[in-house]
Formats: sequence, structure tokens, C-alpha cells
Amino acid sequence: MRVGLVGYGVGGRQFHAPFLEAATDIEIAGVVARSETTTAAVREDFPQVPIFPSLTTMLEAGVDAVTITTPPATRRDLVMEAIAAGVHVVADKPFAPSAAVAREMAEAARAAGVQLSVFHNRRFDADLRTLRGVLDSGALGELWRVHSRFDLDQPELLEAGEHGGLLRDLGTHLVDQMMWLLGPVRAVSARLDHVELAEGRTDAAFALTLQHADGVTSCTSSTKLNHLHERTLRAYGSAGSYTATSTDVQAEAIAAGKRPVQDPENWGYEAPERWGTLHTAEGHEPVPSAQGSYTAFYEQFAAACAGRGAAPSPASEGIAVLEVLDAARRSDENGGAFIPLA
Repeated sequence: MRVGLVGYGVGGRQFHAPFLEAATDIEIAGVVARSETTTAAVREDFPQVPIFPSLTTMLEAGVDAVTITTPPATRRDLVMEAIAAGVHVVADKPFAPSAAVAREMAEAARAAGVQLSVFHNRRFDADLRTLRGVLDSGALGELWRVHSRFDLDQPELLEAGEHGGLLRDLGTHLVDQMMWLLGPVRAVSARLDHVELAEGRTDAAFALTLQHADGVTSCTSSTKLNHLHERTLRAYGSAGSYTATSTDVQAEAIAAGKRPVQDPENWGYEAPERWGTLHTAEGHEPVPSAQGSYTAFYEQFAAACAGRGAAPSPASEGIAVLEVLDAARRSDENGGAFIPLA
């Protein structure tokens, strides 16, 4: 499958291109880049890949699918242009400014008969995949609660404006992870912490409580402002608990200059000293890391486009996440009251 990459900033270069390169049955057919800096980066990383000045020119040249990883304010129009051209689409997160806009894009993709997936790549994180294995094993008995905290010391990366805020940034990932693990959400309570930036007011931290349809509760929180850098997962059930303090394995490997294509079999595993622990009446047992691989997202997407299986995080699931985020904002405006979802 010939995939075009639209945008080559941090997201395109670090979270998409390396995994497209490593995916079987996928060829990077071109990159849309305009500035001298981004075009130079494309030539450095992929000297043989064509560079296009716009999505329109890329579509005219011919691709089977595109990944839209430009700033959120541009995303809807580019997604709709690609769908109108009859190509499959991966849209980076946040998928849309609201669930209503997301539904518009999903309906366009359905009418055109193309796949539209949201890049909820953190379903493919090692720590989450490991936790999924623990839950599936039944070792915790009846599951009660899951706690997920992802704090980053990145105040300089907070974005203000209509499309900014940490809830739409990391909140998208954390809510999607909990919904992938635990299923639909029936109510949400939220508190957001706001700061004034030069560009305007924005939410710099959040704490959400999600009540899932199966009776399990999940609690997610994050901050980029409080000078903390830690990722923790905890799960509690009638027969025990699971705890893990992990690293951002794949992102840190990319930042260190590694690429999944170099050693795909050993890519994306948490180091043994960071393995989680299962706590039961029998004692405390380390749980070996499952493999995390964003490459698997693209391989699953390519298979779905070829009619082999379901797409990863299809538009319908992206809409469900946005419905939770929209309700979370209403909850915060109402002092943290639980807001039901239809």
C-alpha cells in the first residue's frame, strides 16, 4: 500500500515515518512538506521519497492512503479532501475539535467507501499491552478500578487556543486507552487546571473519573506544568492488584536515534527493572513486558484497507473518545459533576 505522509513536524517525523518505514506491505510514497527545515529533514531521512508542496499535488500523483499529521486546525479540511479523492485516511489526534465534526468526517468516509482511522497509537504501548494481558488472565478477579497517570515536564509544549489544551492532547490518549481496555463510558466527572499563556488561557492539567458501562471505574490524570515526569498504571480487583511505573519506551528509543526497522523483533519492550508487579495472596510477582509497537497500528490499517480484518481505532471509536472529552469539559464547568453519555 502506497501511503503519503502529510506533514513532517515532530509528529510526522518521530511518531509516523519510522513506523510506516518498518511496516510490512507499506511503502512511503511521498511527504507533504513546505518549509526549508521540514523538506531538509525529509531529504535527510528518506532521500528517495518524493516531496510534494500540498496534499492536492500528492493526490494527483497517486497514493492509496494518507496520514494527516498537520496542526489540528487544518485537519478536517485535509481529511475531507483525501476522502473526496477516494483514498484511505489516518488522522492524527485530536481527531476533530468536537464529536459533531468527527461525525461529519466519518459519514463522508462511509459514503466514499474508504477507511478512516484515528492515530490512537498508544493502544500499542508496552505498559498498556502488559496490563491488558493481566486483565485478560483473570488474576485480579472481579475488576474494580484502573488508575492511569501520565505526567510530563513539558510546560513549553502546552498549546492555547481553540485546538489546544492538555485534555485534547494527552487526554485523548488516556481516555482512548481506558475505553480500549474497559469498554464504553456511561458517565464522566472532570476537573481541569487552567493557566494563562501569551496565546491565551488553556488547561495544563486534568483529572477524570470515567464510569464504564460494565461497572468498572477508571481514573486518569495528567499534567505538563508541575515538573513531574512519570507514567504509572494501577489496577484493583477482588483477588489482588497490579502496579507499574514505566517509561515511554518507543518515544524514548526514537529520540535516541533508534528505528523499529533495525530490530523489529526486539522493539518496544520495557526493561526488566521497569516490569510491573502482580500482587495477590500468593505474593508479589513481576510481570514480563508485552511488546509495544506502533508499527502494528499501520500493519493492521493496511490489512483493513485490503479487506482483511477491522481497522485500528476506526472513526466510530474516535468519535466516542471525543464525546467523553466534550462531556468532561461540561463536567468541569459544572464543578466536576458527573455528566452522563447517551
